[in-house]
Amino acid sequence: MRRALMGVAASQSGYFTAAQAGEIGYSYASQKFHADHGNWVRVDRGIYRLPEWPVGENDSLIRWSLWARGRAVVSHDTAMSVHGLGDFNPAVVHLTVPPNFRSRAPGVRIHRGEVDSGDFESHGGFRVTTPLRTICDTAASGASVEDLAAAVRDALDAGLFTRSMLLGRIDEFGPPAALGVERALHLVEARP
Repeated sequence: MRRALMGVAASQSGYFTAAQAGEIGYSYASQKFHADHGNWVRVDRGIYRLPEWPVGENDSLIRWSLWARGRAVVSHDTAMSVHGLGDFNPAVVHLTVPPNFRSRAPGVRIHRGEVDSGDFESHGGFRVTTPLRTICDTAASGASVEDLAAAVRDALDAGLFTRSMLLGRIDEFGPPAALGVERALHLVEARP
């Protein structure tokens, strides 16, 4: 069972849920035993981590993905940070969850909505919106034109999407988002 648990934890930076441990064969009594004796570290209700696992850059995002029972996609400002677009360093974790998701937690900003399979990618134990979807979400949430321009410039320079791809998609996110992106593109194109 330990080997199977290591396999699950390896794909999630050392994290696993009580449900995943139960599927492998650990009873609730044995889960309590392992947590009480330091074999597992209790991170949150029903979320554990192997103590010997090295800490990674995006560990907290994996933890929050498990907290949301795999229903969340890292999005908005947090996804900007994951993709290295602009200068976003959010104080809270932004997650997009299905409309019927009801959990809340300090340190998490919940956005309700559907994220199609083509709008997210797997990123080492959690899902994150694609750079194009991230720019659109962030524009729709009212980010400043300057912050958007920096992120758009970084994405265009890296070849993550084209100007026409962005303009073809932004209208889905409403007129304020479209106006923000148009202004951001104007700033990008005005700079040498």
